[in-house]
Amino acid sequence: MKFSFNWIREFTDVPQSASARDLERLITMKTAECEGIEPVGGLLAAACIATVASVEEMPGGHHRKAVVETERYGLKTVVCGAPNCRAGMTTVYVPLGTKSIGGVESDGMLASGAELGINRDAAGIVELAAGETLDRCSPDGVIEIDNKSITHRPDLWGHYGMAREVAAILGSELRDPIGMDLLPAGNAAIDVSIADFSLCARYSALVFENVTVKPSPLWLQYRLEAIGLNPINNIVDFTNFIMAELGQPTHAFDRGLISGATIFVRPARTGESIRALNGEDYDLAETNLVIADASGPVAIAGVIGGEAAAISGRTTSIILESANFQAASVRKTSAQLKLRTDASMRFEKGQDPENTTRALARAVALLEELSPGIRLVGGVADGRKPAAEPPVIQLPLDWLARKLGRSLAVADVRQILERLQFGVSESSPGVLAVTVPSWRATKDIAVKDDLVEEVGRMIGYSSIDPQPPALLASPPKPDPKRLFHRELRALLTGIGFTEVYNYSFVSLEEIGRFGFTAAEHVAVLNPVASGQELLRTSLLPGIRRNVVENTRYFDSFRLFEIGREIHRQPAGLPDEPAHLVAVVHARDDGAPGLFELKHAAETILPGAAIRPVAARSFEHPARAAEVLWRGETVGRLFEFGPSMEIDGRTAVLDLDLRKVGRRMGGESKYTPPGKYPSSEFDLSVLAGLREHVGDLRAKVAGFAGSLAESVEYVRQYSGPPFSEGVKSVTFRLRVGSPERTLASEEVGAVRTAIIEGMKGLGYELRV
Repeated sequence: MKFSFNWIREFTDVPQSASARDLERLITMKTAECEGIEPVGGLLAAACIATVASVEEMPGGHHRKAVVETERYGLKTVVCGAPNCRAGMTTVYVPLGTKSIGGVESDGMLASGAELGINRDAAGIVELAAGETLDRCSPDGVIEIDNKSITHRPDLWGHYGMAREVAAILGSELRDPIGMDLLPAGNAAIDVSIADFSLCARYSALVFENVTVKPSPLWLQYRLEAIGLNPINNIVDFTNFIMAELGQPTHAFDRGLISGATIFVRPARTGESIRALNGEDYDLAETNLVIADASGPVAIAGVIGGEAAAISGRTTSIILESANFQAASVRKTSAQLKLRTDASMRFEKGQDPENTTRALARAVALLEELSPGIRLVGGVADGRKPAAEPPVIQLPLDWLARKLGRSLAVADVRQILERLQFGVSESSPGVLAVTVPSWRATKDIAVKDDLVEEVGRMIGYSSIDPQPPALLASPPKPDPKRLFHRELRALLTGIGFTEVYNYSFVSLEEIGRFGFTAAEHVAVLNPVASGQELLRTSLLPGIRRNVVENTRYFDSFRLFEIGREIHRQPAGLPDEPAHLVAVVHARDDGAPGLFELKHAAETILPGAAIRPVAARSFEHPARAAEVLWRGETVGRLFEFGPSMEIDGRTAVLDLDLRKVGRRMGGESKYTPPGKYPSSEFDLSVLAGLREHVGDLRAKVAGFAGSLAESVEYVRQYSGPPFSEGVKSVTFRLRVGSPERTLASEEVGAVRTAIIEGMKGLGYELRV
């Protein structure tokens, strides 16, 4: 977005010593980010009007020797190559020094509009109309502002709005160029019909006759060219001038090309199309808002006018529209048609409905100068929905000070807001009632937090001492459950396990493999992907998926996951107990993996016992057990069965961490090292091949009595010389007393008691 420094100065007093660069810095610090300064019209500083007295052809080329009478420098001889240079014409002379061209001393030059920066015409020198001057053409600095930094400020998309900001920053007076009394009273010469006020909040129009279409005066061309708009003719140019000045797009239709006496603002109808001013044809959809006459669309609302009612040299009467369209509607239409214009960029920011008639009043004043003899026909056509009451925001000053980080006096805050043209009154002690002006109430200022920014930027953020917010933090109470889970992760990763994370979603196929039913699960109303329709009631389906995937790359591995199962409840929210599932996979007979997980369970749960149980459908028929700890079953130890279709053997430990957590804690009793030596001996019991070692150990420990300190499994063996179906299980017993050293006879008595007791149960011992 480009802003002319000279244009801004017409609306407010900027210090004479201030340059465009100074204003750029001020706007950057207080309002919006500026990207640079572009100087324009540099030659105009020394330029003056000149009359060509005589022209003489020069041999050997297209140059001509012209003698000109200048207003400021007297009689000058200039060599000019412009084809339109002729005696009697009024043009512009620029003193650039003397240069010899074709043997003739040329003192300065006669300039084209492009060389002066007035327009883009480089075909010939400037030709001034009778009475036209350069008084309103002077060197300028164009301030370029990043569009993104004012996208929330539709009021800043015009020079008057930016001048209003500058006046507030400098504390200077703001001069309004609008005379609302110029708007004619009486019945309008054209009717307006708005189909949907949510899409068009206001549509205002005036009719002018006795219009003369001709090139714009130099000052108007210069103003538009400086900010990047191409001058076309006086009627089109004045609409662009108003848009650049007030931020309010307007459009002129040729009244003679409009069918009927009514302008319709409506959605496009099926099959309608329009040829736009850019020469392109556009097929319209019902979501596109159009301006139409009795015969069809004549403009795409808020985007571009149509060729059918375009201004031309034959135009003698115009309809000037000034409207307010819904921002989202214009944006969608612009995106759909892949057509973005200066008008659409402003409308999609959210314009002020009160600005439509202001633009018309400005047009009345301009057209009297640009098209002498022009006449108004009738009054203003003005269709609109009822104006909304201006929002009032309560602003507590103590809250403002906390948010801003600096205390301000009531008078200072009030002065800042009033300079920005907010209405301010004190609703209660220390609280200001702030009324938002209409041009700031369009998606800009809505809550008191927005006012903090207004005050902060005006006082300057550099005036606020940078301090971190005083948010006093209190450490949370320790969470034993979280600490326990963290310790589990450290323990398992320390012995070579890798943690995995799975989604809480499972598919019907996965739960069917485990024998679960969909009725047991909570269904997801909007699954994020196929195969994630249910919330898991077990971590096992996800772990199996991990195992299958990893068997493609590794022969052995260890994985674990800590996560929540989600169980449907008869009423209320689901129950979500935390579980630990650890697996050991290898291409062997599977026994080492089971023993490793048994050891892991005993490490996590000291004193835990493993008891064989009937296998579930997905467990190995002969390798399933439950984990008992402190009187409760807290998990299972098993091997995945053949139905899991896993390449290799996978041992699984599944612990219910909620049950484990309920039984944790309590005091640990310290047992000091024994003062007296212990004695050890081994016993081997012959038992059936399928008899559980744990049962044998319990029987041996029962016969050992109170002197037995420990009974440890050592090994087992089957094969010759034992008969088929028999195994030898060896235990190591340690016996001792905390009060004395046991005599060999006492140790022997314990050994004999075990042997006799086991024989009494029908076991044979190898001693």
